[in-house]
Amino acid sequence: MSTEKNYSPFNGYVMLVICLFLVIPGVALLRIYVGAFMIFAAIICIAGFVMVNPNGSRVLLLFGNYVGTIKKNGFFWVNPFYTKKKISLRASNFDSERLKVNDKLGNPIMISTILVWRVTNTYKAAFDVDDYQNFVRVQTDAAVRKLASMYPYDNFADEGLDEDITLRSSLNEVSEALEKEVQERLSMAGIEVLEARIGYLAYAQEIANAMLKRQQATAIVAARHKIVEGAVSMVEMALGELSKKQLVDLDEERKAAMVSNLMVVLCSDKDVAPIVNTGTLNH
Repeated sequence: MSTEKNYSPFNGYVMLVICLFLVIPGVALLRIYVGAFMIFAAIICIAGFVMVNPNGSRVLLLFGNYVGTIKKNGFFWVNPFYTKKKISLRASNFDSERLKVNDKLGNPIMISTILVWRVTNTYKAAFDVDDYQNFVRVQTDAAVRKLASMYPYDNFADEGLDEDITLRSSLNEVSEALEKEVQERLSMAGIEVLEARIGYLAYAQEIANAMLKRQQATAIVAARHKIVEGAVSMVEMALGELSKKQLVDLDEERKAAMVSNLMVVLCSDKDVAPIVNTGTLNH
């Protein structure tokens, strides 16, 4: 049997009154065996009282046999010989340690996850695993290691490694994959995963500086690419407007010189100091 059974306990307040009716006459009749027996029975009954808080539960065992689970909150009474194991049904938050793993490209990275989970099947949580809370921690770490090896940290399109999903930029897709992987691992413990997402992600210390320089170089090249595209467009527009309005007649050599000068001015990352020619175009 691996299914959970709901147990309906007896009202605790009614049983408390019954215990009082056993104790009071028992004290009066303490000199005879009947009074002693009544007090002894009341003491045994006290062991059967149990209180269940909201979003809490009690797993009941009778000499190793599973009897059922109390999920209703309140004050109850059960068989005094039942063993009562407390299992919380509240949502729990788990922030894993930062793990050093290799991504799909073999780069060492530091990664951690934030997991929100709760117990839905008390039987599996109590009996199918040794310690369900430790089981959550270990299996989450294993799922994170597997996830990190499935995707690269970043997209290196300039090196021909164009990936659709990366750990850094595809947060939604990675979180969905992580949640699915963790849920598959924790389902055997009767645990439902409410949310799983990456809490920390960075390159490992030994390659962090090199990767930062690489990202900066990639950003500079991309910015230069945009600048050159804009400069070419502006030069083309300038030549077109000069030719359209016939302000000056330029031969191919002068057009080339003009294009060269404009490209230097537009693409330079520093202020340009122009030289004013006060003579003719030939000098």
